[in-house]
Amino acid sequence: MNFRNTWLGVEIRHLAALEAVTRTGSFGGAGRELGYTQSAVSQQVAQLERLVGQRLLDRPGGPRPVEITPAGELLLRHADAIVARLDAAHADMEAMREGGAAAIRVGVYQSVGVRLLPVLLRRFRASWPDVTVAFREETDSAELLRQLEHGDLDLTFADLPLVEGPFEFEEILRDPYVLLVSARSVLARRKKAPPLRDLVGIPMIGWRTWPEPERFLRGRLPGLNVVFRTDDNGTLAALVGEELGIALVPQLVVNPLNTSVVALPLESPVPPRTVALAWHRDRHRSDANQAFVELARVLGADYERRARAAGRPVSGRKAASAASTSRRPGR
Repeated sequence: MNFRNTWLGVEIRHLAALEAVTRTGSFGGAGRELGYTQSAVSQQVAQLERLVGQRLLDRPGGPRPVEITPAGELLLRHADAIVARLDAAHADMEAMREGGAAAIRVGVYQSVGVRLLPVLLRRFRASWPDVTVAFREETDSAELLRQLEHGDLDLTFADLPLVEGPFEFEEILRDPYVLLVSARSVLARRKKAPPLRDLVGIPMIGWRTWPEPERFLRGRLPGLNVVFRTDDNGTLAALVGEELGIALVPQLVVNPLNTSVVALPLESPVPPRTVALAWHRDRHRSDANQAFVELARVLGADYERRARAAGRPVSGRKAASAASTSRRPGR
């Protein structure tokens, strides 16, 4: 009981002080961020250390930054979850105070934002004209899930499997990988991508913060030669278009109106990227929130049907004619 009573003395401000010092590397930086004096932050961390019975920070003194100890790292992981639940509770209370779901905050990344979001938003607004939808774009779906956990987002698009957390999700679509090549290259004349073994030594373009395609290739393509990395889909396509390399990308990444590149279906068995919409399992979900997810699921299924009917990605030399003849939304 004494042990439990001691830990019940841990307060949110103690955990916030530990997190801020760890992130800024100093008590002064944490104080400026939290609105406390440097000594007040130091006292809060010292009190936290007494309560948990562990040294949480190494204080080298002088200009060297304060560093977190292994015990501090362990506690900080728990602290982040605690603060996230508090943030999520605050978001729910704010929504209640404002009279329900007047807005939905949705996390997106580039390919979803370009190919799915416009038609999704148009159709949702037609059914829910009084609900505002706000979007936040990030290159890393893990960051979007962190914001979802903390209540900064109500929904977010993310790739499966999700990182561990208080999440539930609905699968939206399975997005097959294609080989993106320059329309001027010899490879562009093919109907399908060559086997991976035939790509040995060819320069590749990859992503900086999205490791999945490169991780897959490293186990199957000896001497993988990645010459450029970027987190911008347009930059990646431009580099490929100028014959500076080829790229393994999900089909959603490919702009069908970009005539400088061609997307080749793969013969090699590359598992598709699975796109989902996730929400916090412990937060209240409004009718509008659930309707948004359902509409996204319907549009995702429609996108998959059209992709299968096309037989191969619409890209490069076929893009102009496809754009002029198709009236289906989201093409």
